[in-house]
Amino acid sequence: MSPINFRHLYYFWVIAREGGIQRASEILDLTPQTLSGQLATLENELGGPLFLRRNRSLKLTDFGNAVYGYADDMFRVAESLTEMVRRPPENRPLSLTVGLSASIHKLIAYHLLEPALGLSREVRLHCRTGDNNSLLERLARKELEVVLTDRQPGPGQAGSFLAHRLASSSISLFASAPLSTSLREGFPGSLDGAPFLATSVDAPYFTELMNWFAGNQVKVRVVAEVDDSALIKVFGREGLGYFAAPTAIADEVCRQYKVETVARIDDVQDVLYAVTRAGHIHHPAVEAIVQPRPDLQNGSKKANNTAQKS
Repeated sequence: MSPINFRHLYYFWVIAREGGIQRASEILDLTPQTLSGQLATLENELGGPLFLRRNRSLKLTDFGNAVYGYADDMFRVAESLTEMVRRPPENRPLSLTVGLSASIHKLIAYHLLEPALGLSREVRLHCRTGDNNSLLERLARKELEVVLTDRQPGPGQAGSFLAHRLASSSISLFASAPLSTSLREGFPGSLDGAPFLATSVDAPYFTELMNWFAGNQVKVRVVAEVDDSALIKVFGREGLGYFAAPTAIADEVCRQYKVETVARIDDVQDVLYAVTRAGHIHHPAVEAIVQPRPDLQNGSKKANNTAQKS
């Protein structure tokens, strides 16, 4: 079969959309005779009739309906493309593909992305999660514009990437209301042997937290290891154990998952970075993301004051 003539297909699409050759000829600025000839040529190319001709009316055949479905998808996308390229460059949507390290809490990731989403220009966001090394490989291949992570690239990667420190947050412990009440009394000794919900994701702050437990003679009793930060919080809400999360999102964690803050641990910090390819940043949304976020630290201080009052 010879390649489809897309001009003829477009004429067919307009005829079918408008319900007749006369109306289509007005839109396309062609004579009805010309359109009829082009339609007949397309039917010969495709090997079947697209319309049933009754008196002066046209009705799509089953074959015509099938062809129209494909043509409608094609030309609606083409119209969207035409509309987009006609806009001034500064008004065109920005496509932003971000890599999110699996060890970053999703609420934190949202806050780190907020500056890009707040631009006056439309941003079409695509998020890809994964382990840090695979995300950096994709960043190097230019499949991603930026990677949000809780660790800097290794020494061997330093020349290829630039790590922008965005914020840091202490770590707090959370639990359901009954469990948190019992854990606050005699803290941190109260944690000894208490049920703990651990993350199975390799997060730098988690290693620090384990060292903090050991330094305070707390014997950790892990009742579940989970690689999903949201699922850990659900388990905590149901009273299965206490869990750790950045203090910066304490208010949201308590509100969304109906848990309470047990205590804040200042000696354990979650440090957050935006990693870009080395060199100048040309993407406006990435430029917005890589700016330091002192508001996250301020949120940590606010949460700390709340925990102390309680």
